[in-house]
Amino acid sequence: MAEALIQISAPIERIAPDAIRLERVLDAPVETVWRYLTEANLRQRWFMGGTDATAGGEFELLNDHDNLSDDDVPYPESYAPYKGKTWNERVLRFEPPRLLKTTFQGGNNGVVTFELTPEGERTRLVLTHSGIQSGTGARDFGSGWNSHMIVLEERLAGRSVRDFWALHARSREAVAEALGE
Repeated sequence: MAEALIQISAPIERIAPDAIRLERVLDAPVETVWRYLTEANLRQRWFMGGTDATAGGEFELLNDHDNLSDDDVPYPESYAPYKGKTWNERVLRFEPPRLLKTTFQGGNNGVVTFELTPEGERTRLVLTHSGIQSGTGARDFGSGWNSHMIVLEERLAGRSVRDFWALHARSREAVAEALGE
């Protein structure tokens, strides 16, 4: 697996006081990206594992970011308390392979909508996170989503991610700048 030469950018916008939107074009067909969103064993490679998301069902998101770095990288102290935490989520809309809408953090921090559009052999992924309750939500959730989407891009392209936490720190700065914070 080739090592990622990761460029950190933050294509993010605040679309409402409690909502953010990110967009990427991924080097994979829409069916593959759908599987990376819904199948826990693939989702854990770029975001969180847990259980599979299915139509009308509930699923778990397991926070274990050890799977995101190819090198042995320790959790930063500020994130260590979340390691191993599980959130129980609900699938609100399930329209394979085009639309997935779920609760986030057990519904305590809104909903996340993933919209997939095929562009030849590639996929446009639009992620909207709305109903964010955290006071620092746009920046915190934005940097998290931005980091995870970069990992997804790299995994789909067959490249490695040596240190997720270094990527996340750089993403946090880029998101703050993009949001004017």
